[in-house]
Amino acid sequence: MTGFIIRCLVALASLSFTAFLFATGYWGWGISLIFVDTLIILSFFRNESLILALNQMRVGNQDKAKVHINRIKSEQFMPKSQRAYITYLKAMMNTQDWGYAKTEAELKKALNLGLRQTQDQAMCKMHLAGICAQTGRIKESKMLLAEAKKLDKDGTFKEQISNMSKQLSMAGNANQMRMAQMYRGRVKTPRHR
Repeated sequence: MTGFIIRCLVALASLSFTAFLFATGYWGWGISLIFVDTLIILSFFRNESLILALNQMRVGNQDKAKVHINRIKSEQFMPKSQRAYITYLKAMMNTQDWGYAKTEAELKKALNLGLRQTQDQAMCKMHLAGICAQTGRIKESKMLLAEAKKLDKDGTFKEQISNMSKQLSMAGNANQMRMAQMYRGRVKTPRHR
């Protein structure tokens, strides 16, 4: 929130200084400051922490990306498309810390807000399918994987989707999954009398 207020003050000062330059006859400096003003105004539509997080993810540094994305606190003041990506990235980065329930809720929220690219939608649905499989909801997981397969028109996630489908076909029913989670995968041995 403080960054937003500072950005507003800088934009207001820059615009008023540009108007002052035009009023006093310094047209050349005024025109050159118009470009600076446009950059400042465009910064209202793109969050710098989101840009840094996406860049760190592209490079492959997940820890720094997590730091940058968790730095964003007031996402409700951002445009809807940015809010969707921030929610999506926070859910992806903080899965281990949040647990399945909160991660699933945040991924569904990101889908409802509207991820623009179909590959991002496919990746989000794959993560949701993985969470559903981990919690024993096999039918829902298969349905989400089918939706992810439809969204993946380029075939980027073809191998991951096929691997997840194979694993889901080998998984038992929901009761067997609950029992395996309860006993942490151990086979219960009968008592000897």
